Amino acid sequence: MEGTTHFLVILIAAIFTSNILLSNFLGMCSFIACSAQIRTAVGLGCAVTFVITCTTILNYLICYHILIPLKLEFLEFIVFIAVIAGFVQLVEMVVERFSPPLYYALGIFLPLITVNCAILGASLFMVIREYSFAQSAAYGFGSGVGWSAAILLMSGIRQKLRFAHVPKPLQGVGIIMMVTGLMAMAFMGFAGMVSIQK
Repeated sequence: MEGTTHFLVILIAAIFTSNILLSNFLGMCSFIACSAQIRTAVGLGCAVTFVITCTTILNYLICYHILIPLKLEFLEFIVFIAVIAGFVQLVEMVVERFSPPLYYALGIFLPLITVNCAILGASLFMVIREYSFAQSAAYGFGSGVGWSAAILLMSGIRQKLRFAHVPKPLQGVGIIMMVTGLMAMAFMGFAGMVSIQK
């Protein structure tokens, strides 16, 4: 039962053994598109971590204090997406105001955080696994940090690949998908530490 799992275990597992991107492959589109530059990857990683943490917490409160008591669980998807969209709008306004270069570097992918399936996935996993408030907050933050770690690793690897001889058929998305698969296998090495999979 997930309710007995300590929130620190869930935090560590969300970053390493159950990385939302490398074990569930959620959020791949922005991961592939925005990992070409380290600066962009850092900015998007911070934005995703902020949004995924805050929306997981908010969606927990809304789900367990409004939707379930009123027997409106069938509205979970719509409510979760609305909360995510509202938070992304907030992040977009803040980034545009305080870091215009990052805002223009992220381009269309900043508003597309709204449809980043990793963010919705974290909220849905939180409900499916019946996490407590502390567990949900830890899982949301850990998922964001794990996604950010994956995009930063990919960004660093892509910087090195510029100086490597990549066979022509694998150039572009092909080599990125291969590297992502290798990263996922590498993260499987952490599987003996902790696990939160049902």
